[in-house]
Amino acid sequence: MSSRRSSITGKEINELASKLRSLLPESRRRNMSRVSASKLLKETCRYIKSLHREVDDLSSRLSDLMSTMEADSPQAEIIRSILGS
Repeated sequence: MSSRRSSITGKEINELASKLRSLLPESRRRNMSRVSASKLLKETCRYIKSLHREVDDLSSRLSDLMSTMEADSPQAEIIRSILGS
């Protein structure tokens, strides 16, 4: 194995940070145009964690909803077709 490492240039870091910033919702991008890459990464991690919490919450709510329905009901069938299962 080679011990040679590829280095990333400042320009590449700025380009990647810009791409990452564009993925954040507008409310999280405000005041982020001139922050360090480190702060941008921290904010991105917080955003991803919030998305995970939202997915968990929605999954739980959907599970609760499905548990109140008959398995062969039209409503349950609609939900299954939406979810693709």
